[in-house]
Amino acid sequence: MKKLLTIAATLGLMCTGSIAVQASPQQDLKAFRSYFAKRFPDVPFQEFANGVYAIDKASRAQWESIEEFPPYELSVDKGKALFEKPFKNGKTYASCFRNGGIGIKQDYPYFDTASGEVVTLEGAINACRVKNGEKPLGWKKGKIADISAYMAYTSRGNKINVKIPSDPRAIAAYEQGKNFFYAKRGQLNMSCADCHQWNAGNRIRADLLSPALGHVTHFPVYRSKWGALGTLHRRYGGCNKQVRFKPFKAQSPEYKTLEYFESYMSNGLKLNGPGARK
Repeated sequence: MKKLLTIAATLGLMCTGSIAVQASPQQDLKAFRSYFAKRFPDVPFQEFANGVYAIDKASRAQWESIEEFPPYELSVDKGKALFEKPFKNGKTYASCFRNGGIGIKQDYPYFDTASGEVVTLEGAINACRVKNGEKPLGWKKGKIADISAYMAYTSRGNKINVKIPSDPRAIAAYEQGKNFFYAKRGQLNMSCADCHQWNAGNRIRADLLSPALGHVTHFPVYRSKWGALGTLHRRYGGCNKQVRFKPFKAQSPEYKTLEYFESYMSNGLKLNGPGARK
């Protein structure tokens, strides 16, 4: 317990009171990685991209058998067709993205200094639709998850490269996401960190808790529980429900900044989405 309190103090993440000295994102990143390296000394850094399957051999064997015939394969094909289908004005999604939208997921989310907001990949997909005269898609599943899955698939092997500009607004967005990660909520009075940092590798009933390092690498994800593909923000909502907290809406500032923080903490890990999980 003393060790955990020391790490929390180092990160400057005691969110219930004022913080005298605030760690920089770079300091947070170093401490975050150090924590998981010490907690799981036999797990190579890049393996954290595989989530719980990096720390449990039995679960990994089941996962590898599932990946032989990946349940998200049809979604990738659907996403490709949707991505390449022209809008009514004749343009496609490729017109909205760097490199035609191929192999770019590692840059998301990013802080847009023009709007002063965090931009997620799903947010950019819908912004592209609106820009081209189309209605936005639902945020959690369906077509937006398929398109995102295709774009993630073209980015496999690329290393997450999320930046925190020196703009005070970007720092504030990062801090908001960090605070959300460590703040307790819901009737169970639990934080993201309670499960996925301090208790990573432990069990809640039959489920093994995954390390937060690498959480974002494999989304969108096909979950057996869902029987379908879903976005990261759909998963955030599910986590909030599990601690008996009313979830925020997908693409809310709370979830966008949480994604910003978690993605920055996973910088350097290779993308391997879309993925399959329980």
